[in-house]
Amino acid sequence: MSFSISGKTVIVTGAANGIGLAIGRDFLESGANVVFADMDQKALEKQLGGGLDNGAVHYYAGDLREKLTIANLLSATIDAFGRVDILVNGARQVSVSDPLSSDDDTLEKMLYQNLIPAFRLNQLVANRMIKQAGGRDDDGQVGSIINLSSIAARRTHPKLLAYSVSSAALDQLTRSMAVALAPHRIRVNAVAFGSVMSASLLSMLKQNTDYRKDIISHTPLNRIAAPNELVDTVKFLASEASGFITGQILTIDGGRTLLDPVAAPVH
Repeated sequence: MSFSISGKTVIVTGAANGIGLAIGRDFLESGANVVFADMDQKALEKQLGGGLDNGAVHYYAGDLREKLTIANLLSATIDAFGRVDILVNGARQVSVSDPLSSDDDTLEKMLYQNLIPAFRLNQLVANRMIKQAGGRDDDGQVGSIINLSSIAARRTHPKLLAYSVSSAALDQLTRSMAVALAPHRIRVNAVAFGSVMSASLLSMLKQNTDYRKDIISHTPLNRIAAPNELVDTVKFLASEASGFITGQILTIDGGRTLLDPVAAPVH
């Protein structure tokens, strides 16, 4: 089986910085057509060269919490490249929450940020993939969807309750969509990461200098991974080399989930 994604059209959300940007750039270098999507238009323009909107790269700025934005993202992708073959849901946020406060609405915010847009994109893009396949009866892959999740789905940290719940829900969404889309030969998997230098983690480290030591002390590999260390796993799941893998949550965390301290940070 081939690891190649050359010629495929890929949508990557959360692509203005960090992990999403690393994935989008690598896919572009691997010969794919890539649509970089994010809320931060200025960051997209900075990373992709201002008004760049030609060749194999396209960027789309908008709030993916809105249904119309998601529909427009798919339309922009089809207008630019005629099809979509791979979706990487990388848009996510991390917020501290108070599980005992009735005034804390972080759970609702995390669900609408980390879960609902992914669900809607899974649906919309999958239906487009099915339409593209046109009822063909071969055994080849019709499409691949990869959701970026977190080990927070399986760990317990009181102040990250909302983020943990949204991550667990995303994992279950991945499994459920994998079963629903399997008859259409569309695979759905997730990558759950922990100690990876995402944009949100970088922001937290700037606010709390002791946080880095805390993370490393609870990571058997004794370091924080760079964003590009997720790229090859995502590319593997996107390619036909993983053609018999669906509904799986692959973990990249330097061994964090092998340990069991309740209060350890879950990034």
